[in-house]
Amino acid sequence: MAVVSWKEMLLLTGLVMGCYWNSLACGFVFDDVSAILDNKDLRPSTPLRNLFLNDFWGTPMAEERSHKSYRPLTVLTFRLNYLFSELSAASYHLLNIVLHGVVCMLFLRVCRLFLDKTFSLLAALLFAVHPIHTEAVTGVVGRAELLSSIFLLAAFLAYTKSTSTDHSIVWPPIALTVVLVAAATLCKEQGITVVGICCVYEVFVAQGFTLPMMLDTVRQVLQGKDGFPYAVLQTLLKLIVLVISTLLLVIVRVQVIQSQLPVFTRFDNPAAVSPTPSRQLTFNYLLPVNAWLLLNPSELCCDWTMGTIPLVESLLDLRNLATVAFYVFLCLLAHYSVFSRHSSAKTVIMALSLIVLPFIPASNLFFPVGFVVAERVLYVPSMGFCVLVAHGFKIVSHKEQLRKISWLLIGVLLTTHAVKTFNRNWDWESEYTLFTSALKVNKNNAKLWNNVGHALENQNNYAMALRYFLQATRVQPDDIGAHMNVGRTYKNLNKSREAEEAYLVAKSLMPQVIPGKKYATRVAPNHLNVYINLANLIRANDSRLEEADQLYRQAISMRPDFKQAYISRGELLLKMNKLTEARDAYLRALELDSSNADLWYNLAIVNIEMKDPSEALKNFNLALELNPRHKLALFNSALLMQESGELQESENLRFDDLWIWRSQTCSNTQKPVKLNV
Repeated sequence: MAVVSWKEMLLLTGLVMGCYWNSLACGFVFDDVSAILDNKDLRPSTPLRNLFLNDFWGTPMAEERSHKSYRPLTVLTFRLNYLFSELSAASYHLLNIVLHGVVCMLFLRVCRLFLDKTFSLLAALLFAVHPIHTEAVTGVVGRAELLSSIFLLAAFLAYTKSTSTDHSIVWPPIALTVVLVAAATLCKEQGITVVGICCVYEVFVAQGFTLPMMLDTVRQVLQGKDGFPYAVLQTLLKLIVLVISTLLLVIVRVQVIQSQLPVFTRFDNPAAVSPTPSRQLTFNYLLPVNAWLLLNPSELCCDWTMGTIPLVESLLDLRNLATVAFYVFLCLLAHYSVFSRHSSAKTVIMALSLIVLPFIPASNLFFPVGFVVAERVLYVPSMGFCVLVAHGFKIVSHKEQLRKISWLLIGVLLTTHAVKTFNRNWDWESEYTLFTSALKVNKNNAKLWNNVGHALENQNNYAMALRYFLQATRVQPDDIGAHMNVGRTYKNLNKSREAEEAYLVAKSLMPQVIPGKKYATRVAPNHLNVYINLANLIRANDSRLEEADQLYRQAISMRPDFKQAYISRGELLLKMNKLTEARDAYLRALELDSSNADLWYNLAIVNIEMKDPSEALKNFNLALELNPRHKLALFNSALLMQESGELQESENLRFDDLWIWRSQTCSNTQKPVKLNV
């Protein structure tokens, strides 16, 4: 295997930095907010073991609302970023750039197995600058792709060394391959597909089989004419070890998600809930859509959910021609690669394995996923695409009359892709720039209108945000979240009547409860917040407190583990002076989240109202154990201790300081902390 020279390393590093240096000016946008800003697993105060108990977003895997994306090694790198720079976005982006550079160098080493020095470098250069990668590199959450790709490529390279010069098995590289596959899978689920790539390499490249040769060998064995050749037995043994290891990883992965698939709504992936044949036609049409993004990444979009790609509902839909053309081309390549003994066939089949196998988990063909198209999942498949392009260019450039023009075209391709990537990075500068750029590509996605509204809302520009939220309801009239956004914005504009009307529309769109069927499996958990938001709005009117309580209880009946409903109901019951019920509501919330200092504080306030100072003091102290800087708990615990005569001299000093703080900043310290989702 030809090594990568230091000049090639410098070239790739310089190209990657040249394309992505402006991403250092970008902030945390889109999914970064949930994965970084809102993820407590990044904080040093969170036990390290939580990374292996929670999903990618910090939600316990056992909870139904969990996304079931188990990527602890990726989250660990986020935590290391936080350790060095807390929430400085530049450090997160810098590490992503470095990781992309590492992937490019490993990819070059892989290409050297199937292409000569010049064209393998060409494949790596194309991969380094391809605009489809901006979501994976410039979006911080794309680190899952980057890390998984590093381990995937390393696992493959390790496997290629598992056969010695005398054709015997070398076991250490196989053991290393299994470890690296596990690491790739712990970064992102698609990492496990490298096992399939290794199998393809072993059969068609290392052993040099074609499909007719394989069938002939099997036929002779079945007819008793001959046994399996020793080389074939060696191959089978290695593949059996790989397959068994893969099955064990799959079993562990299924156990981690507790045999539950995540809950997705029809807004995330409309085709997933569509009837036959619309579902099958649409999912198959998405394959040429993804291929087109690799071929022509001129119009990129950060979100392809909802109405971005209309359903293919009929066999007469002209888009089916694209699907047929895609499958015909794929079959021709596959036929050539498994039937031909030409050396280029090995290159083609490895390119196809890199394209097809890593894409299968995201293809929707075997199980639904939470998106229609996602550019970041094309990160690994684009490797196979780049190999095909380089291989095709090699064939064309060897023709004398096409050599100059082909080199010119490849130069133009690399330049335009690099410029597109650089410019695309600016779209990720902020949520507003990201989602407005997406609306230029697609105006039929209500989620994009909602997200621009959220960005304006974060700037306190509620009037402009309302325009985008209302447009989202027009684009997707049955979008519950859009109507909730309208209601919340009207509330921020002090238009309570309009806010209530919007919430009632959202509530009317909620699926009806079906006896014997879990409600949580049919609706997005955040949509249940419509009951909370509506109740919070109407409870400002003292004559409607019972009506608000009914809404909280309705939300709890639909989802018994809905923590926020218990919290909000506890606040209401305290206001209604139903102290026992308020205490029970907070206790139930604490069963769901015992690490929330504000909840312990709120429970202590209820204890004070119930004339139980000893229990209140105990709960204040529990709040302080979880958050020693909880000023309200500090003050009230000191106040209780002073009143009971238990305050020591050192605690009196603390109390005096807190009294000054209270007089300056707090009008009423004996109020529950308002907790919102």
